[in-house]
Amino acid sequence: MAEKILVYPVILKQEAHDVFVTIPDIDGGYTQGDNVEDAIRMAQDAMGNLLEDVDGKDYPQASNPNDLKLQDDENLVYVAINIDDFKRRYSKTVRTNVTIPKALKEKAKQEHINLSRVLTDALYEVMR
Repeated sequence: MAEKILVYPVILKQEAHDVFVTIPDIDGGYTQGDNVEDAIRMAQDAMGNLLEDVDGKDYPQASNPNDLKLQDDENLVYVAINIDDFKRRYSKTVRTNVTIPKALKEKAKQEHINLSRVLTDALYEVMR
């Protein structure tokens, strides 16, 4: 399965001590960083968090950069995020019931094995 890479234009504006970030295509798409590199990392984080629960077919369309009006002190850059990787790393967890043999559960407990981690890892492996 191909990874979903999202690319959006991002507007950077140098403030007194920070770089202010606007992601015009994503509602609530504002953040800031200590410098340009940090601002881009923060933009990726904001994109991931704001789009984490969006259905894959409904991601906002990226603007045409020619349609964006920039002030003299603003710069346009493109920021990409692998949304599938973001979801794997930072997605909210949910509780679910599974059924396994009692003896296997007891053995896992003795071995201090985290069943949630094992199941999560196994599911990622199966879905590759």
